[in-house]
Amino acid sequence: MFQDDRNNSPPRLFIIALVLIGFGAFKFFPGLFASKSSDISTSTPTSGASPDAIANRISLGNQLLVTSQTTPDKQAGIEAFKSGDFSTAIQKFQASLKQTRNDPETVIYLNNATARISPALLKIAVSVPIGSNPNVAQEILRGVAQAQSEVNNSGGINGAKLQVEIVNDDNNPAIVKEVANTLTKDPTILAVIGHNASNASLEAAPIYQQEKLVMVTPTSLANNLSGFGSYIFRTVPNISIMAAPLAEYAVKTGKTNIAICYDSQAPDNISFKDEFVAALIAAGGKLVPTVCDFSVPSFTPESAIADAVSKGAQGLMLAPHIDRIDRAISLARTNQGKLPLYGSTTMYTFQTLKDGQKSVDGLVLPVPWHPETNPGSTFPKNAAQLWGGVVNWRTATSFDATQAVIAGLKQSNTREGLQEAFKSPSFSTPGASEKVKFLPTGDRAGKPILVQVKQGGSTGYNFVPLR
Repeated sequence: MFQDDRNNSPPRLFIIALVLIGFGAFKFFPGLFASKSSDISTSTPTSGASPDAIANRISLGNQLLVTSQTTPDKQAGIEAFKSGDFSTAIQKFQASLKQTRNDPETVIYLNNATARISPALLKIAVSVPIGSNPNVAQEILRGVAQAQSEVNNSGGINGAKLQVEIVNDDNNPAIVKEVANTLTKDPTILAVIGHNASNASLEAAPIYQQEKLVMVTPTSLANNLSGFGSYIFRTVPNISIMAAPLAEYAVKTGKTNIAICYDSQAPDNISFKDEFVAALIAAGGKLVPTVCDFSVPSFTPESAIADAVSKGAQGLMLAPHIDRIDRAISLARTNQGKLPLYGSTTMYTFQTLKDGQKSVDGLVLPVPWHPETNPGSTFPKNAAQLWGGVVNWRTATSFDATQAVIAGLKQSNTREGLQEAFKSPSFSTPGASEKVKFLPTGDRAGKPILVQVKQGGSTGYNFVPLR
């Protein structure tokens, strides 16, 4: 990697001068060296990862990725899986689930181990931010695991059992790029469920499109993904459909002057902000011109609230990156109920409730799915039985993404055939609530539900449908 070219080296004094200049620039102008990546995890590199490093992020059951959900039985199951002893792996994974039933990684590994002793297999991948946002990663994995369990327990896909390869991408665009390149080169992978954050999906989408591998993101809402390519799909509606009802609700309830704090490094929340503003103005509201960006190091909640209040804001809309929810919660705490709070879909997290508590009481935001608005669906009940609790919209849309892939693979178990199935106007399959159907843009056909934070639930607060 490094070359020693002493015959052409510059004079020593010149090198020392360059070092001193560089040190001074770093010390006094650190912003020049700040990463533009929206990933805030310090545990992962911000440049390309080596093949070995990517291999350590991928597992069918041969290594532990979700370290927060670990038992001795799970570790033993992983060791047995690694050595090819799938019967022992099955026993150990089952024993682990008796202790941690809500661990989706173990459910997927158990399904994979069981599938390995069957005569026919089909394989897909799911890429999630385990390192940077383990809660969100597990929400997505639960939807995938539930769909995998249901299809494998009912005979598989035309007799073939479904294997799911888990990938940890940390929502880091540089890592995501390497992940996408790796997955496309594996001919046994027929589709990818992912990615989570829109900046991650936008990094991967060109690679999947070029290499003709179907990507179905269950959570990325950025406008840029709409119509991106013939192999790019998502099981969430277009963000304009998500943002408009929230803006209309604010105006309808008399809050016409709205200030916005968003994340300029999160493409989905840039899109949400733009669509919210357009809908707000169309409904007769007004954007209060404040400067509030969750992504900048200089962000201070005190200044943001003071600025919004001084300029006559009657409400505040929060649109943070999924890995910077803590900054939005900090802003809500500083607000102390002065301004009614509205939020992008990203704000629907366990962290919002657990850390926000009274500060986020009354927060209103749109989601593509809620368990209380689907009385005729078996999904919420089945999910509660499997995981021991209520699941959220990310689990539902991830279930839908996997259900769509399963339905498509029943028509054709090739990459090209799956894509053709998805593009057919007649394609549809039962989902967590409504049927999964794709528009020509690759977006999900659907509509949002407004929810509000109210007292109740395990954290003391809960998201409930706005009646």
